[in-house]
Amino acid sequence: MSEMVETSYGTLSVMEDGEFAGWRYWQGDPYETRSGPFYHRREDDGSYVSAFRAEGRHMNGGGFMHGGCMLTFADFALFAIATDVLNGDHAVTLNLSGDFLGSVACGALVEARGEVTRGGGKTIFVRGIVTGDGAPALSFTGIIRRLARR
Repeated sequence: MSEMVETSYGTLSVMEDGEFAGWRYWQGDPYETRSGPFYHRREDDGSYVSAFRAEGRHMNGGGFMHGGCMLTFADFALFAIATDVLNGDHAVTLNLSGDFLGSVACGALVEARGEVTRGGGKTIFVRGIVTGDGAPALSFTGIIRRLARR
């Protein structure tokens, strides 16, 4: 059984085995779960990295990762990057934009890293980069809006 933490917006669980053992993932967002699953963890320097393994179902007709999949992953990464600033609060994406820099092949390790450029209030600004096997694939920026607690 994996470690689970119940929140008002889903269950935060920890993978116990496989490639992503020790990484956290959310149970409670059907679209994200079906699209990924996507994982995140805290790095030694205190930052967060998100990751997943590219599969055939993530590819477009040309055989490379679909841009919509990369943007869905970037949306997930926004919240992982802002974990500490959010401090458990529920939030929504107000804006997400990205610039495609390269392709991602099936089987690649897809990762996202970034930083909060402004936080502390209701509006949180984040920027980051998605890589496929270490090569830049998507540069993204996003704005998160913290919601009032229920």
